Amino acid sequence: VQLQASGGGLVQAGESLKLSCLISGNIAAISSAGWYRQPPGKQREMVAMMASGGTTDYAEPIKDRFTISRDRAKSTIDLEMHNLRPEDTAVYICNVRTIWNYDNWGQGTQVTVSS
Repeated sequence: VQLQASGGGLVQAGESLKLSCLISGNIAAISSAGWYRQPPGKQREMVAMMASGGTTDYAEPIKDRFTISRDRAKSTIDLEMHNLRPEDTAVYICNVRTIWNYDNWGQGTQVTVSS
């Protein structure tokens, strides 16, 4: 599975961004897909994930502001982020887990939120 993320950028607090991850390869082997992030100087953390059946899981700090969705026609997993805060500043990394519990990672896209 190959992943290509896009949509990051520099925004002001309160603004919105949409990230998109294009997924290619053995899509039938995917059990879940979503987004992690790594803030400066911190460890990678889960942001939002969607299982193949559509069940979603969100991290507490973002669950009322971010929405994960998938576009089967475009083979993307998207993350809409609203009311962004400076603490959301991070490299956002697309993740796909296969049915064999193997994690595939994208290259990451920088999101910077200024106050």
